Amino acid sequence: MKKFIGAQHHFHENQNALDWANRFVPTPERLQLFDTIIQQIGKTSLPAPHIVELGIGPGYLAERLLKKIPNITYEGIDFSTPMLNLAATRLAAHMSRIKFTQADLVNEDWGAKVSRPVGAIISTWALHDLGSQENTRKVYQTCHRLMASGGILLNGDFVKPEGTRHDFEAGRFPVSRHLELLQEVGFRGAHCLIFLEQELENPTSAQNYACMQAIV
Repeated sequence: MKKFIGAQHHFHENQNALDWANRFVPTPERLQLFDTIIQQIGKTSLPAPHIVELGIGPGYLAERLLKKIPNITYEGIDFSTPMLNLAATRLAAHMSRIKFTQADLVNEDWGAKVSRPVGAIISTWALHDLGSQENTRKVYQTCHRLMASGGILLNGDFVKPEGTRHDFEAGRFPVSRHLELLQEVGFRGAHCLIFLEQELENPTSAQNYACMQAIV
């Protein structure tokens, strides 16, 4: 029997946002995803020292990155007020370097709210919630427009693994399609850096995520 892999979130509700944050305290595998992103940022000559995170959530990645990379400013975007509040609490020690921006990546021109110039745009476990390949494509297109030449995009997100027999929600699609979309909107050098917790036979909604990288 086929299994459906997906999840529904209610992040506009305070308790649901807090429950999610407590349930998904980063595991060693997710820390590996974070460190993959941080390492790429650290070894890239960014065209501007400003990093934007799409879907900052409770601030787990931001906290780790801000501690390890001192000479950057940071902008966390989320559509959820409760998540932005959780992130602000977690990142209180870094408030001089961070801006919080509430925006809906699907239903508004979120790019108009972003501080510029942008050297890097990063995201983890977020864009699959946009619900479709087309919505992800539009976000990639806006990212390309926002970043200066040489800027880097790093998206660590849930994907549909090649060879699975199960059905996945529409926002979880193969790495190969992510790379095609990135190339279609103008990025270069799109490739997959790492694939974590791959499970084909009996996957959960918290498995099968990859980090894709592309350059403006």
